[in-house]
Amino acid sequence: MPCVSRFYGIAVYFYPDDHNPPHFHGKYAGQDVMIEIETLDVIAGGLPTRAMRLLLEWAALHRGELMANWERMRAGQATMPMEPLV
Repeated sequence: MPCVSRFYGIAVYFYPDDHNPPHFHGKYAGQDVMIEIETLDVIAGGLPTRAMRLLLEWAALHRGELMANWERMRAGQATMPMEPLV
């Protein structure tokens, strides 16, 4: 599972054999969340409020890159690292 970014203790992952809709996974303090890229809706799981707010802020800034990484991963290519939230 390629980690594409890390910031403030949050890690962002894609799982190689994942299903549609296009989404990414966030991990923080032992908790997981799965977020749809297009809508930024939570598909499953959750994070503490502050971590979720930071993750969604980051995702809104990087939606195009997230989709590009989803497409790369689905094509069997390596994902590209993404800038963290600063």
